[in-house]
Amino acid sequence: MPGFEKRTDGLSRRTLMAAAPLALAMPSILRSTPARAEGNLVFVTWGGSYHAAVEEGLVKPFTKETGIGVTIIDTPDLAKVKAQITTGNVEWDVFDAPGAMGASGSKNGFWEPLDPAMFPTADLSVPLTKDLAPFYTAAGGIAWDPKRFPDGKHPRTFAEYFDTTTFPGRRTLRDRISETLEVALLADGVPPAKLYPLDVERGFGMLDKIKPSIIKWVASTPQTITLLQTGEADFSYSYGSRVKTARAAGGTPMEFSFAQTVNALEYLAVVKGAPRKEAAMKFVAYALRTECQAATMELLSNTPVNRKALPLLSEDARKSLPDMENPLNALINDAYWAENFDRLQRRFKEWVLS
Repeated sequence: MPGFEKRTDGLSRRTLMAAAPLALAMPSILRSTPARAEGNLVFVTWGGSYHAAVEEGLVKPFTKETGIGVTIIDTPDLAKVKAQITTGNVEWDVFDAPGAMGASGSKNGFWEPLDPAMFPTADLSVPLTKDLAPFYTAAGGIAWDPKRFPDGKHPRTFAEYFDTTTFPGRRTLRDRISETLEVALLADGVPPAKLYPLDVERGFGMLDKIKPSIIKWVASTPQTITLLQTGEADFSYSYGSRVKTARAAGGTPMEFSFAQTVNALEYLAVVKGAPRKEAAMKFVAYALRTECQAATMELLSNTPVNRKALPLLSEDARKSLPDMENPLNALINDAYWAENFDRLQRRFKEWVLS
């Protein structure tokens, strides 16, 4: 691990080198190792096929060009960001943030300001904010195993997903209130154009109805797929990109409904007080380059925010992108969640446990 030099406190360089993998896995050791800040850039992102895609399309090319090593950690958690900043023990550098998390973190001052001069701003379909770099747009919707549930035997829209009489079976939803509350309201017939401000009580009323059928409130995104593959769930709230990569990997067949989706921006943010801030800024800027966007989104099958990257995607990848003109589809309002995420997430967590 680069950055380890001769020590005068009784620990040899060889000892530290041997301990480095363990240090990466144990936060307590990370906090007690001063040389940690001189090591790899730490990128906290999502697991499974997503992890593999960003590693191949973004991380490896970035390291090859810059010589900057990147350690990838799975499953972003805003509470952990807050704890690191509050205690002054910041271990993460770049945070892969769904819109609501990113907006909430911005409101709470969790991110470093961005320099627009580092980014291809003229090529972006979604502008930078003061501290968030848009990464892509993803489609959330309903996934299932077509061998177990052929046409007519599975839900395609959110109203059907919540109809446990017509489509009985075990389901999943995310363990965060953003997306989940939108899905509940869309299921209850709220038009996508009139979603915001969200009718919170109406949404929780719908969640009350489906709660007995939810076998897992999913935190780790790969579980939206693995629970289907293992047969623990019959239907799952997942993502078009996840289903595409799972299908390409073989094994359990998988389908995804584009009949109705919740579409959300994903952002990259540099954590406030990041120990490798300069490298983190370079990494985020690199992620928005045309060639990097094309390579990464080809693997993820998400919609790039760099306009020049979209024509570079294969026809197969473009088939897996959501139709933003579909009147049944909704776009997450990040401005709403910037003001309401913390409060409603606390209520949601308490409700899940009740």
